Amino acid sequence: MILATMEVGAAIGIAVACLIVGLAAGFFGARALFKKQLRDNPPITEKQIRVMLTQMGRKPSEKQVREIMKSMNSGR
Repeated sequence: MILATMEVGAAIGIAVACLIVGLAAGFFGARALFKKQLRDNPPITEKQIRVMLTQMGRKPSEKQVREIMKSMNSGR
């Protein structure tokens, strides 16, 4: 058994190093996946904004829709 010949301190150091590397890799991997999901499936689309404005009784212009989308995207 490898741990029997290795000092206890070295074994603990290796375990802690592996834990830190795993946590960092998991964090950055999850962050990249989350960003990709948001890019592929935005929380709101231009069509949804048009429907919302129409339901409020307003005839949305293309300029209004683009301004709303721009303000929502700048908040990220």
